[in-house]
Amino acid sequence: MTLIYFILVLSITIFIHELGHFIFAKKAGIYVYEFCIGMGPRIFKFKRKNDETEYGIRLFPIGGFCSMAGEALDIDEKVPKEKMLQSKTWLQRFLTIVAGVMFNFIFAIVIFFIIGLINGNPNNKPIVSNVAIDSPSYIAGLKTGDVIKKINGVEVNSIDRLMIEYQVNYGSILEVEVLRSDQIETIKIEPLKIEDGENVSYQYGFSLDNTIEKGFFEAIKYAFTKFASLIEQMFIIIGYLFTGKLSLSNLSGPVGIYNIVGESAKAGFLNIVYLTGYLSLNVGFINLLPIPAFDGGRILFLIIEKIRRKPVKPSVENTIHAIGLILLMGLMIAVTYNDIVRFIIK
Repeated sequence: MTLIYFILVLSITIFIHELGHFIFAKKAGIYVYEFCIGMGPRIFKFKRKNDETEYGIRLFPIGGFCSMAGEALDIDEKVPKEKMLQSKTWLQRFLTIVAGVMFNFIFAIVIFFIIGLINGNPNNKPIVSNVAIDSPSYIAGLKTGDVIKKINGVEVNSIDRLMIEYQVNYGSILEVEVLRSDQIETIKIEPLKIEDGENVSYQYGFSLDNTIEKGFFEAIKYAFTKFASLIEQMFIIIGYLFTGKLSLSNLSGPVGIYNIVGESAKAGFLNIVYLTGYLSLNVGFINLLPIPAFDGGRILFLIIEKIRRKPVKPSVENTIHAIGLILLMGLMIAVTYNDIVRFIIK
């Protein structure tokens, strides 16, 4: 079942992204060679009447593509010039490239809305709901009802934001600023180290308020709040990768995603649905970054073209995208290696 869920989650996420490119490419009159889900050998294909596009499914469900004429900035003499990507207006090219990201974002919001309808909208304000007696938090002076404002000097305005700092500082002393009776109190919580054979964990001893409100409008609120919160988390994680607070070992590739899908499946099907929304948002976010070979890299060149009022030389842009692709493949290999090592150790 884990394998089936893994294939479904990845395929749906990629399909949504490529569908965005495809719809806007067709709308702009761009010649689309192939619309395909998966990578590697082709296992199924077909063509519709009066449609140049070949639709297919490939063996490995770890990617997909919408292949457009002129996307690689080369010239195909078999395709009419007016149907090439480069021949379209700046706005048509921009919308075609950004559409994949937008479809991922919209899909994620719809998923979160469905989750909100079923589960409700949990409180996201970092309010302490319980402090275990004789725990490190109890000894340090943390109390029920405290509103956590900062962790180790970093402001946390939501539970989602708090959890990032908790995970980054896990195992270390937490200097927590709380709002109590309109006064700011500073508390230092030294975790209790728990060793169980080779497994080591740390206990702080407090939990947060998770009061849930249900209803249609609460579901809408949850969808957009969760979307904004996760986008914020992703920006923070990238910043922490650059500053060294997080390392590449914290990233996950296909092997890591497979393991996450397996763990989510154990917790119930709704967790798989949530993971699909999360990955869709993640794919959209990563593709929007100004990295060569990604949609964000192509958007960056379009913005440069708009500022310069003329496009960057095709040879220069192609070279930059090629170098970016090589570096990304190297990063993927490193991340996958880390995933495999973690999987073997586990």
